[in-house]
Amino acid sequence: MLLLASASPRRKELLTQAGYTFQVEASSIPEEARPGEDAIAFATRLAREKAEAVFATRTATDSPDNPLLVLGADTVVVSAAKEILGKPKDAADATRMLRTLSGGTHSVITGVCLVSRAAIEVASELTYVTVSTLAEEEIAAYVRTGEPMDKAGAYAIQGRASRWIPRIHGCYFNVVGLPLALVSSMIDGVEARLRKEAAITAR
Repeated sequence: MLLLASASPRRKELLTQAGYTFQVEASSIPEEARPGEDAIAFATRLAREKAEAVFATRTATDSPDNPLLVLGADTVVVSAAKEILGKPKDAADATRMLRTLSGGTHSVITGVCLVSRAAIEVASELTYVTVSTLAEEEIAAYVRTGEPMDKAGAYAIQGRASRWIPRIHGCYFNVVGLPLALVSSMIDGVEARLRKEAAITAR
């Protein structure tokens, strides 16, 4: 059984698109960076805390015939000035973030964690995103749509902001919220390990 420890509709859509059957069980981990914590450490820590919290509440459903796998993920945007940009607090914060990203290249990092009784696998994906120079009127109009409000960095590459992104370097799906190739390889690896353990136990 695969559980997605995230309420993000984008991650749900991406996993479905990739052909996975899963359930959603979001965790309520505070999304705040620790003092001195860099972006990769921050994203991977949150992904692990989310996955571990959900796994701990569902261990009774784990069995050799139907092993429990919990997938946690967290995406952060890092400006060219190395500021970690999470979800905006309000419209003013969204406006500030978009001004920060305008006319430059920033990075998007998604931390991923897969928890099972066999292992805790943690990884991250990095993508560089270039944004065109935005006029104040464009930023204000975009913020008024509400689209930026639940997105790291205050934009959705798959939404209205797509018109302002001339190029990316790396995984597109990572910017949406879940690096599918990385996640798929992690799931395949853990499932293979679980099958091997089950075969050894059955002897």
